[in-house]
Amino acid sequence: MNIGYENETEYKQEILKLNKQIEGFLNMFDSMSEPYIKVDEELRLTYANDAACDLLETPKDQLESMRITDFLDVIPLNNQEVSSTLKTSNESERQIIQLHTGALKQIEFIRMGSLSEGQQFYRLGDVTLDVSSSRETGMSRQMFLDIFDTAIESIILFDSSGIIMEVNHAFIHALGIPKKGIVGKNMRDLISPDYRGYWDESIQRAFDESNYKGEVEIKVGDELHHFTFSISSTVGNELYMSVLRRITESNIIEKKLETSERIFAELFDQSMDAIIFWNDDGIIFRVNHSACKIFESSREDLIGSYIWKYVYSNNHHFSQMMETFERDTQVRGELIYKMPNNQIKLLELTAKKHEGDGYNVTIFRNVSERWLIEKELRDSEKKFRKIFEGTLDGLILWNHEGFTDINEAGQKILEISKRKLLSLSVKGFIDKIPENAPVLNSHIENVYKHEVYSSIIPITFEDGRVKHIEFLTRKNLYSNLNLSIFRDVSKNLEMQEQIRKSDTLNVVGELAAGIAHEIRNPMTALKGFIQLLEDGVKGEFSTYFHVITSEIKRIETIITEFLVLAKPQALKVFKQDVHTILRETLELLAAQALLENIQFETNFEEDECKVLCEANQLKQVFINIIKNALEVMPDGGSVHIKTSRFSEKYVCISITDKGMGISTEMLKKLGEPFYTTKDRGTGLGLMVSYKIIEEHNGYIEVESEVGKGTSFHIYLPFE
Repeated sequence: MNIGYENETEYKQEILKLNKQIEGFLNMFDSMSEPYIKVDEELRLTYANDAACDLLETPKDQLESMRITDFLDVIPLNNQEVSSTLKTSNESERQIIQLHTGALKQIEFIRMGSLSEGQQFYRLGDVTLDVSSSRETGMSRQMFLDIFDTAIESIILFDSSGIIMEVNHAFIHALGIPKKGIVGKNMRDLISPDYRGYWDESIQRAFDESNYKGEVEIKVGDELHHFTFSISSTVGNELYMSVLRRITESNIIEKKLETSERIFAELFDQSMDAIIFWNDDGIIFRVNHSACKIFESSREDLIGSYIWKYVYSNNHHFSQMMETFERDTQVRGELIYKMPNNQIKLLELTAKKHEGDGYNVTIFRNVSERWLIEKELRDSEKKFRKIFEGTLDGLILWNHEGFTDINEAGQKILEISKRKLLSLSVKGFIDKIPENAPVLNSHIENVYKHEVYSSIIPITFEDGRVKHIEFLTRKNLYSNLNLSIFRDVSKNLEMQEQIRKSDTLNVVGELAAGIAHEIRNPMTALKGFIQLLEDGVKGEFSTYFHVITSEIKRIETIITEFLVLAKPQALKVFKQDVHTILRETLELLAAQALLENIQFETNFEEDECKVLCEANQLKQVFINIIKNALEVMPDGGSVHIKTSRFSEKYVCISITDKGMGISTEMLKKLGEPFYTTKDRGTGLGLMVSYKIIEEHNGYIEVESEVGKGTSFHIYLPFE
């Protein structure tokens, strides 16, 4: 068909007009408060207004790319028919859907109009609360009728005038009268005359107090029987309900059961644990006060909601619990929940399924505080462990039973592995090396006496080495455990000793400088005048002048030693043979050795041994040490002088005597100023010797054994 330009223009205008009308209709639908959706034959959402987006809690652009079955098939429930299409035979249909948030809603789909171009309009209605309410009302009504008809107690419904409107089977059986012979009569006709006034008073009390209990006499056949009763006012349609029970021996048991049921009801609502009843669809229908408190919700918010709605994350653990629940009809575990106020809680739960009764019960307990405490404890333990293992001091936890823990620094200081230490008792560790037992036991006794005690203890090791270890122990730090903090202070003690010696040397140096300065000036004058007198006086006095001159030289030597202590000497070192210096020294001392009946024995491993040194100062050192050796052997003997290489860097000169020897305590003080074992000694000789060797970058070691002799080992570097 050929359409002209004019007709084509009208056709386009008509289409624009229709599109505007459609747009207007869509805008109208968007502004409506009721939810509307449109689906195609594959149930794909092709349109949803704003109210529908709010109801389904999904943005429009996301909703129009989904199928309605995405909401229907997420969680199939026992009472929900699972299908891939909505029914079209009825005008409306109700379906339970699950939103992406996990919330469940019961939606009524109301078909609007007929199918047009393969698409169908639906109006949606949220009937979740109505269904829950009607279901609860229906259940309550049915429960009341079941209780009324099957109750063991006799139940009567009567109006305010006392006319009986309804009775249950138990009352008919108790009186032995057909129902038609009871309904329509007045309650006063059944009660003995003696109790009618009391009955009227009871009805008034029930009206004022809503409920009243008492005891009444009713004629059964030709006999009167006592019944306990309770009257409740206004039980629907302004009726009164009275529950009667014949007082028999079985009534005692029944009363106990009633008391138990009442106690159960009280316990249910007053229980500290949250108790929730829910049906097979997962919908909550009864909760206690603790459940409302734990879930931070009102009773109205909880009833009708989905039991697993608040689970924080449906992870693998949650899936396993659900599988166990379906398989074993019960489950126990812990889950993390997110409350409506965004609070995170860890809840311990026990769920049990009652298939025959059509309900399930779950008991919750809030263990968040325990969870947080455990987390804090774990964090504290990690911090303690980092501090315990990372500290530079040794740490030991112990009690009277044995050792509990030791850190890495402690293992290094005590040179023992953790595994080995923990296998020992405290007594076993102490007695392992007998030398340590007295001091360690003394320390432990003081700890138990003073609770906190500190001491420096010399610990002897298996190879004979000794470490000075400072212990600080606190009794019963926690859990009946004692804590000992310890460190190796051997180097500190050595350093303190060196500082003490250095301070002494400084004082001696200052004193020596002053003495040398004060003595040298008059000594110069004395020496000059003695030389003048010696030239002028001859004969027998020349011997005296020779003695005076010799003693003045000796004084000058002492002054020179003082000056060595007073200030560092400017060394003029040359490569010189140590053997040559030793031989010259021995020649100087040969006469004195001959007088003392002492022989020199030499053992030089090499023909020549040259070192950088100042010969006169080395000679002074050798003289001081050899003269000491001569003086400690008054009965004669031999002095052994030996040289040998010590590694590739040092030559070792050993001077050994056969004298009385030196004790260990005295060895520690050798080289200190004014310390000497001789009657007329000053203690300056060895002190000067130590200083000279130190200035040559060498060192001296002394070995001695009381009664056997002493060896001085002088180590001098080749370079």
